[in-house]
Amino acid sequence: MSRFVVVGLVAGLLSGMFGVGGGILIVPGLMWLTSMEQKRAHGTSLAAVLPIALCGLVTYIANDHVNVGAVVTLTAGSLVGTVLGTAWLARAPKRLLSLVFSGVLTLSAARLVFELDTATQHALTLGSGAVLVTTGVIAGVLAGLLGVGGGVIMVPVMMLVLGLSPVVAKGTSLAVIVPTAIIGTWRNRRNLHVDMRAAGAVGLSGAGCAVVGAFIAERLPDRASNLLFASLLLFLAGRLAMRQKTS
Repeated sequence: MSRFVVVGLVAGLLSGMFGVGGGILIVPGLMWLTSMEQKRAHGTSLAAVLPIALCGLVTYIANDHVNVGAVVTLTAGSLVGTVLGTAWLARAPKRLLSLVFSGVLTLSAARLVFELDTATQHALTLGSGAVLVTTGVIAGVLAGLLGVGGGVIMVPVMMLVLGLSPVVAKGTSLAVIVPTAIIGTWRNRRNLHVDMRAAGAVGLSGAGCAVVGAFIAERLPDRASNLLFASLLLFLAGRLAMRQKTS
């Protein structure tokens, strides 16, 4: 159990420091540090993300950094996507999971390197709402299939389509992740793809450490910290891809 706590502490700390979902760190941590089977690692990661997201969301709500309209619209799509993703997890080849997850790590690294400049916030319209629902479906699929929150997709889309600031986009993303993780974990438990004890150890230790990470983030230069973490994500993506070639 101590290894699960270590995974949670590291994932929570880095998640708080760099503003990314803990799932992209929890999955490789569970696979490499605890030798957990891959599909079980993805399902356990999604369950562990829930307390981390809840802990972070409280801070964002307190500072009024959540867009309610975007939450409702994205969640409508993400719940559908989560059902699809969890169904695919039960059937997807492990090699395909590894390659898709490597792609998500690379996309996360790119988002950190190329920060978007947002304009004035826009009102939610029928057109932008349709874009957000579609984005929610994609994010939900990623959550159910890979055990990640989906923020890597939702945050840049909200910034581009609605002109939300990065902090509001991240807070809104966390609010969507909470119901997504609940539904996804319920579905994954039915398919025996979740270790709830491990998820509790990882999630609770990570939740506390995420607060520490956010405190540290306030004292780090944004550009330098983003480049350092992007390098770590690219290393993890490369290692995961190479592992599949040699297996």
